[in-house]
Amino acid sequence: MARLPAAVSAGFLLVSACVRSVPTPDVSPPPVEPSKAIAQIQDWEDRRSLGGGDLVRFATSAPDWAVRVRALRALARIQDVETLEAVLVGLTARRTAVRDEAAFAAGELAQSWEPLPEAARTALTEALVRAEASEAYARVHDTLLESLGKLATPGAVEVLTARLSPANGPWSEAAATALGVAARKAGPAAVANVPLETIRALLDPRLRSEVNVAGAYLLAASKRLDGVDALRSCVANSIPDVMAPCVKSLGDLGSPRDALALNLMLGEATSRASAEVARALAKLAAKCEAGSPCAPLSALEGQSHLAKQVAEGKAAKGHVLLAVAQQGLPLQGRPVLSRMRSALAEADRTAVSDEAHTDLAWLDCRFAAAMDRQLGTLEQVLQCGYGRVPEARWLALGLHEVAQFKGQPTGAAFAVPYLDHVSPIVRGAALDALAERPVPEALAPIRALIGGGDAVVAGLAASAAGKLKDAEALPALEALADRIPKEPDLAEAVAGALVVLKGRAAEPRLREWLTHPHANVRRIAAESLTTLTGAPVRSSRVELPPETYRPPAAPSGTTLTLRTRKGDITALLDPDAPLTGGNLMALAKQGYFRGITFHRVVPDFVAQGGDPRGDGEGGPGYSIRCEMTRRPYARGTVGMALSGKDTGGSQFFFTHSPQPHLDGRYTAFGEVIQGMDVVDALLEGTIIDDVIVGTRAP
Repeated sequence: MARLPAAVSAGFLLVSACVRSVPTPDVSPPPVEPSKAIAQIQDWEDRRSLGGGDLVRFATSAPDWAVRVRALRALARIQDVETLEAVLVGLTARRTAVRDEAAFAAGELAQSWEPLPEAARTALTEALVRAEASEAYARVHDTLLESLGKLATPGAVEVLTARLSPANGPWSEAAATALGVAARKAGPAAVANVPLETIRALLDPRLRSEVNVAGAYLLAASKRLDGVDALRSCVANSIPDVMAPCVKSLGDLGSPRDALALNLMLGEATSRASAEVARALAKLAAKCEAGSPCAPLSALEGQSHLAKQVAEGKAAKGHVLLAVAQQGLPLQGRPVLSRMRSALAEADRTAVSDEAHTDLAWLDCRFAAAMDRQLGTLEQVLQCGYGRVPEARWLALGLHEVAQFKGQPTGAAFAVPYLDHVSPIVRGAALDALAERPVPEALAPIRALIGGGDAVVAGLAASAAGKLKDAEALPALEALADRIPKEPDLAEAVAGALVVLKGRAAEPRLREWLTHPHANVRRIAAESLTTLTGAPVRSSRVELPPETYRPPAAPSGTTLTLRTRKGDITALLDPDAPLTGGNLMALAKQGYFRGITFHRVVPDFVAQGGDPRGDGEGGPGYSIRCEMTRRPYARGTVGMALSGKDTGGSQFFFTHSPQPHLDGRYTAFGEVIQGMDVVDALLEGTIIDDVIVGTRAP
């Protein structure tokens, strides 16, 4: 194993004395039968409790190694910086499994929803660097590298850079993936000193494909201008998970002259990779000079034939079209969008099924909304969807799109009447448009919505009032803030508005929230107070009472089968996330998911569903705690959608491709074992007919 320069270890001093911590016990935990201890740990974990110190004692000195491992997993999920010392103790344990779990827990602390204090980051860096340099077991070593990537400090990046070489060595794959994660977390500048030639060496086709995938992920995440030629070479790779990230980055960094090479790939790649190509071409089209020939637009115009394939029931082909519509085109590309709509309308005449008709209709509204974004007003969406897309959905889509318009007129006066629409998702979308493009006549109706019954709309109205600096909204905002104890989902919008409208006068209320039972409210309060005071503020862990709602645990081997008109998708639930899986299992048995659509599909990223509102803001009326697992976000992983720590409800997603930056951040609670082709065919508006609970045969 290559050794690091001495400067790394010399440059980082262990300063745990500067970090508040639960003292490492001098005595062993009370004797408890291992199975009972693990059950007790499960209870403490879900209540975010340290068990009066017993959880730390189990993690550091339980006689049974399985109890230590389970206690460390609980500390990883609780993410209390005061337990850092207990986690670091595990890095030096004699038992391999304990060291491995401690390394994972260290990574979870590194990416806590509330950022670690600088002293804790320094202490964690020093401990991980030291552990990595001496670790002999491959699995533990890989976990240490993964956690260094989540930490993303300069010392962590230096270690990971050293482990990239040789490219065919044992650590290059894990190190490259970890560096890509570090770039996603801390920004491309964090990995700017990684030698480009070292990265390029990882893309040698003679290496294992897994190394190529990791190298492409790092190259794409680094977003370096001197790496554009490397990206151009990488996009020719036939492996989708190598080619796709490079294509995505080339769309950001390349030039319109790259369109020719990308165009050649559109017909050769898988649908999800082709969607990345189409998205990149749309980005490159924005770099064309107005009035001059634009090769990216010409390439995209040639994709209108895909509408006919969608009509034939090949819904996955629609991902290429969806990617273009979501990305949008410059005004010069308006004829391309119009031709796409014409092709969809023509294809609709011969669609082979109701589902194909529906897919074409939703795609039509996407392209109509993209056209409206170009001019900044609702026009095309008013006549989209062939009568098959609900009015609320196409109106909301159009309003969200025109919110992004940056030209003249700046105001969105046309959106004011929609603040009174019967549908809450339309009112919310109108608030989005008016917050970004304000007009004076919107202020009074926005104030009225702050006091409305729909909590989501009220929160969006509060956020809009803050952005518009409407001081007259303060009385309504204060009344809404009084609802936070029972409606914690309002906290983010209300806190942002309070900071803008009240300044330091908002501090007393925000400090009250630092002890709120809901972790996300405490995080928002800490972040808001940090902004207000200019000094770092952290909240403290709050133990939940025993009667806190807890879903039933899903038995090992439980499956969920989603029935759609495109086919069935069966997911096997992960036994390491029994409450997350059990929550969805219970909802499925109630028929909760019947008729709910996949409201968000981002080609080559995720397909997300489970929201009864259909705008990404809905849920079952309660939240569950996160259960971070060791499952990586590979293709076909099932994850829990979140808006912060412990905010899971009913929304879930399937990943189309590997997404390492999600690992350990969003609960990964299962994997698709049948029907991945159906996942690839999901489009916005696809309806979940039912979710059936089953058991996998031994």
